Amino acid sequence: MADQVEPPPLFENVNISGDDKDDDDLFVSAHQEPTSHFEEKPAELVNGQSQSPSDPVASPKAEMENIPIDADSSRPAEINQVEHNNEGGDDFIEISITEPQKVGDGMGAYMAYRVTTRTNMPVFKKREFGVTRRFSDFLGLHDKLTEKYLKLGRIIPPAPEKSVIGMTKIKISGQNEGQPTNGNEFVERRRAALERYLKRTAQHPVLVLDPDFREFLECDVELPKATNTSALSGAGVMRLFNKVGETVNKITYRMDETDPWFEDKLSHIEALETQLRKLHTNVEAMVTYRKELAQFTNGVARSAAMLSACEDHSSLSRALSQLADTEEKVEALHLEQANTDFFILCELLKDYLGLLGSVRDAFHERTKLFQHWQHSQQMLAKKREVKAKIELTNKSDKLDQACSEVFEWEAKVERGQENFDKISQMIKKEVDRFEKCRIHDFKVMFIKYFENHLEHQAQLVKYWESFLPEARAIA
Repeated sequence: MADQVEPPPLFENVNISGDDKDDDDLFVSAHQEPTSHFEEKPAELVNGQSQSPSDPVASPKAEMENIPIDADSSRPAEINQVEHNNEGGDDFIEISITEPQKVGDGMGAYMAYRVTTRTNMPVFKKREFGVTRRFSDFLGLHDKLTEKYLKLGRIIPPAPEKSVIGMTKIKISGQNEGQPTNGNEFVERRRAALERYLKRTAQHPVLVLDPDFREFLECDVELPKATNTSALSGAGVMRLFNKVGETVNKITYRMDETDPWFEDKLSHIEALETQLRKLHTNVEAMVTYRKELAQFTNGVARSAAMLSACEDHSSLSRALSQLADTEEKVEALHLEQANTDFFILCELLKDYLGLLGSVRDAFHERTKLFQHWQHSQQMLAKKREVKAKIELTNKSDKLDQACSEVFEWEAKVERGQENFDKISQMIKKEVDRFEKCRIHDFKVMFIKYFENHLEHQAQLVKYWESFLPEARAIA
């Protein structure tokens, strides 16, 4: 059946294998508002925290680990060289996710996945390794990467969304703990989505070097439970409110754009998102209709078989029997084609709808920095007015404090402009990379999709050509 057919690989330069566990989170991509801008120290931006010598994935011999990767780095040429080497060098990383298994019983059950990695990158300790991860681990990884890199203007690949209904069916099913669930359609779709998520993250020249990402792939121990991903926790509720607040801010605030590149690019993204969503909806409908066609074809096959059994004319009976066999083969082809439509075409469209949302998030971070910069300018103007009034009244006792406040806000305005300029440059660089990846991914998808489609149609012709002699033999 379609549920049991292994999805064709979409990206062949990266491979994933991991474990996923589905906990009780209702809201996936909500995250707290990034607080700072570009003033963090380079080392902190690389690691997200102070690295201790006991860090399980911090390898002293890996030179690239200590190279700062934020836009505020004092060594931009060195960073650009690292990204260039990762994008165009001989390094490779292949990630695959296999062996989805149910762990636990009842409503406390979750899904675990085997994540297998093969690579020659020097930042990893081994050339091949595997770990077991649950679904909340993937969400926790995405939250960590988002917290560290979104505020810098990086485009973070989105993690798969939670499915409360799908996971609840797994939890209440009679399947025993540890039993493979490869035949379950929901599990297979989730496994494929997690694999694509890790592959896209590994394709990013900066995210692949992140200590949290390397720990996720390498550290063969159970990771601390990502409680922040739970919607029922206090942090989850706060994330929901923050997300609602940001959504309102996106709708109500329109910055006076001074760079035509951003204005044109935002219009392009909005148009692209609209058309991709329409195409995705129609492809989903096509998958459904093709599966229904397979069911009706199966009905034709059974009816032809029963008619053959009660047909007295021998040659006509043989033809009906052959027709039933042919229709069964055609049914299998329809199911295979539906599987191809979904895993190759439909899922890519869904992934890029999510990626366009990530691009929008990066644009919104720039808007927030612009607001912060404008606020600093307004405060500076007020402080200068206060200072001017003090100078006119000759209140020398308050003049020093007023001068100090003016100096402080002048520095904030300068930093605000620097941060705004840096995130603008970073977003342009990230969007340029995003566009190149998008064109490449769609090219690979179209070639693979049409090759599969041609194979199915060629096989369909062979089936009917083999049936034709039986029809002509009816005497």
